[in-house]
Amino acid sequence: MNFNPESVPEVFQNAPKPISPQVHRWLDISVTSAFAITGGILLSRRNSRAATAAFINAGMVAGVSMLTDYEGDNRKPISFKLHGFLDLVQAATAATAPLMFGFPADPASAFFYSQAGSEVGVVALTDWDGASRQRNRLDFAA
Repeated sequence: MNFNPESVPEVFQNAPKPISPQVHRWLDISVTSAFAITGGILLSRRNSRAATAAFINAGMVAGVSMLTDYEGDNRKPISFKLHGFLDLVQAATAATAPLMFGFPADPASAFFYSQAGSEVGVVALTDWDGASRQRNRLDFAA
């Protein structure tokens, strides 16, 4: 079996695709902000384990987003489809963070579980071919 990370989002190919690459970019900004703000709140409540997990997730989403080619013009190293695979990695990180960082029974764990579920939903509803179609429109216009 040949594994291609860019084909992973195709698991959801039969789902409707209302989320464009541009909308997905804004959702990534929102998720980064949610994790960073939650990390700050948890830190102020002296819940350092959960805060660390939140900051790690914020960094993952921000880092991948800064390197993603949302426009399909090949100016950034991470293709939009590969971004979809990395979103699933981040969802798994969020879902397992309470256990890995030792706060599975803490009320803060609910935030991580809900973010993980939300991320899977966003992956399912994103048009992962939208960036390549945009690139084709750019190529045609040139």
